[in-house]
Amino acid sequence: FSSAVAVVRAQVQQEPSVETPEGTAVSINCSHPNTQTNEFIHWYRQFPGRGPERLEFILKGSKVLRDPPGRLSVSEDRRSSSLWLQHPRRSDAAIYYCGRG
Repeated sequence: FSSAVAVVRAQVQQEPSVETPEGTAVSINCSHPNTQTNEFIHWYRQFPGRGPERLEFILKGSKVLRDPPGRLSVSEDRRSSSLWLQHPRRSDAAIYYCGRG
């Protein structure tokens, strides 16, 4: 299992890539230090040869993700967020993006 992550909007930073063995939990982190109070944090994934699909958006706190199974959390100060995949499968290998808006 491997997932590449990329910058979607200006002033959003992510690791260039994250890899984990299939079935081993992984956290993909995103830094967005200048997020405004009313801005949502959006997370997307994109499979090869397909357009991006939105996984979830969140103002702050945590949400449980059904597909892929895991959790999305935004820090209380809203300067960072993380996508935690609980049991990633080979079929979850994709590019994962975060963005503000």
